[in-house]
Amino acid sequence: MSKFTATLWSEIESIYGAILEHPFLKGLTSGDLDEAAFRHYVVQDAIYLRSFARGLAILGAKADDDDQMMMFCEHATNAIIVERALHRGFLESWDLSLEAVNGAEPAPNCLLYTSYLLRVIYSRPYFEGLAAVLPCYWIYREVGRALQGKGSPNPLYQQWVDTYGGEEFGVIVDEILQVVDTIAVSLTNAQKEQMSRHFVRTSRMEYKFWDMGYIRQQWGV
Repeated sequence: MSKFTATLWSEIESIYGAILEHPFLKGLTSGDLDEAAFRHYVVQDAIYLRSFARGLAILGAKADDDDQMMMFCEHATNAIIVERALHRGFLESWDLSLEAVNGAEPAPNCLLYTSYLLRVIYSRPYFEGLAAVLPCYWIYREVGRALQGKGSPNPLYQQWVDTYGGEEFGVIVDEILQVVDTIAVSLTNAQKEQMSRHFVRTSRMEYKFWDMGYIRQQWGV
């Protein structure tokens, strides 16, 4: 990590610590997580990833650098491919169709997260959009690595851990970290503060997303 990404991470260490201690993630490795909670999370994650992929495509369109443009377009495509591959096995085990998932209502925390991401990516400068999407990459890799060392007795949960703790996903995360550090070199302190603000906010939303799954969050009215 170079100086700026290291600074960003230092600002969310307490958030990341809270994420690792969340009963959703602890339940994944112990195998004690209620499968209904995991199912709720997976359905919401499928909804989230479609918006995330659209956001990455917009970032690619905003990039001045051709390599960054191609990277984000590729990441947008891969987000859908990986989502379908990972979730297909889960959905089949629950006798859920992709059509049913696509028609599901976003939970409040899912809608909050996707709406914020797309607003920042669409309406704010390129570098701010980078900061907003970064936690979804970076935190998932670190969580995957942390959980991979523990494993899970539940095959479904282990499959999830292996996806995000694997080397292939790690390479993808390294790519965006390099982009963030490259872009940050030419930014003012005020612009970096804006990046930090988005990075911290969406890191908190990562915590809230797992919490949404754990409590099987609904609208309530």
